[in-house]
Amino acid sequence: MKPRPGPTTRMRIREITGSVARDRRDDLATEEPLEIRLASADGARKTVAVTMRTPGHDFELATGFLHGEGLVRPGEIAAIAYCTDEDLPPEARYNTVTVRLRGPIPDLPALDRHFLTSSACGVCGSASLDALHDRCRPIPRGELALTPEVLYGLPDALRGAQGVFGKTGGLHAAGLFTATGELLALREDVGRHNAVDKLAGWAALADRLPLAGHVLMVSGRASYEIMHKALAAGIPAVCAVSAPSSLAVDVAREFGMTLVGFLRGERCNVYAGGERIAA
Repeated sequence: MKPRPGPTTRMRIREITGSVARDRRDDLATEEPLEIRLASADGARKTVAVTMRTPGHDFELATGFLHGEGLVRPGEIAAIAYCTDEDLPPEARYNTVTVRLRGPIPDLPALDRHFLTSSACGVCGSASLDALHDRCRPIPRGELALTPEVLYGLPDALRGAQGVFGKTGGLHAAGLFTATGELLALREDVGRHNAVDKLAGWAALADRLPLAGHVLMVSGRASYEIMHKALAAGIPAVCAVSAPSSLAVDVAREFGMTLVGFLRGERCNVYAGGERIAA
């Protein structure tokens, strides 16, 4: 049986410096598919999604994805396990997660429509916002107060806790912080949206949702996907090292979220929800 994949993969490479070449080993960020399946108590099964991810915290990833997409509430989950079906090749065991529900699988046509809507491919912004309004409420204004000093410390705290990135240089990170800048949890992945799903899944499995009064810090840019996953988890503030997209800003303003971009050193841009920052 193929061993359980880890977050890094060691490969031989050729390094060239100037006119000198040498062969050595290098650690790369592992990227493998994860199939997320739903199963009911009566034995019915349905593959909901296949995502490319960095192995690790797979149960959190599946839980966060299902919650973020509005498909399954954490309380509806009876068990989560890697798949051991006889029809599954041995090497795929740790790349397939089955989420067993306490009740039936949700209506399948609705699942398919929702997944297509949330893929952010060829869907207009207004349709995406309408879909969010169907299942998410605006964030209350008074749940979080931040200072510029706390914000300025978030990127270094995030980077300092990125153990796999330190080895590979090739992973995104998402960190959950308190209003005082304390790092509660960090997850890494080749997909920035996966890192956020892992964080949301961690909170869901620990019965910590919604995450009112917390800050999400991401290592890349802030996209629509990042904002809608943060909104679904009840996170009032999202900070990013790079720029936000226009639709990310629309989501933040529409749902009362704070969105900070280009957070580097002692400067940043506030695109929405500036009233939560005492500057």
